[in-house]
Amino acid sequence: MSTRQETITGASWMRPLRERSAVAAARALIDTRRDPAPLVLRLTLATIFFPHGAQKMLGWFGGPGFAGEVELLTSAVGLPAVIAVLVILIEFLAPLALAVGLGSRLAALGIAAVMVGAALTVHLPFGFFMDWAGTQGGEGFEYHLLVLGMTLGVLLEGGGAFSLDRALAARIRPGRAS
Repeated sequence: MSTRQETITGASWMRPLRERSAVAAARALIDTRRDPAPLVLRLTLATIFFPHGAQKMLGWFGGPGFAGEVELLTSAVGLPAVIAVLVILIEFLAPLALAVGLGSRLAALGIAAVMVGAALTVHLPFGFFMDWAGTQGGEGFEYHLLVLGMTLGVLLEGGGAFSLDRALAARIRPGRAS
């Protein structure tokens, strides 16, 4: 292919542009400051969600385990099997990622999606409040709003201090992470 044809088709200039875009996207996804607030948010989310994910994936803490949870989510909630599996994987893997601050924004996004789904498919009919008195017949969605607020903080700020995201961002762009 001639130089003229490469210029017209984009073969010679598109590759570096795509590579720069991929690096820029990776930086945007993991870039974070040495801020303790996102650290607190991500560790709190990890602490809250790990037991829930372990119940669903491993059957720990009195949970049904993987097969039992898939059955529950598909039969009682009416989710397609592939969505049920994604919910279980997100609730199990996202807290682990958040604990070390690796892919913090993606992990928070996954948890946010699970919370929106749970609020809309299960908890909305029971109103806003948790069922502390046991009189509503189910839990409201206030917990889900709290978690969504926490995930939004991680989505906006990244993993914060002591995160692998921050260490990786510094390697992609030395001297940038503060």
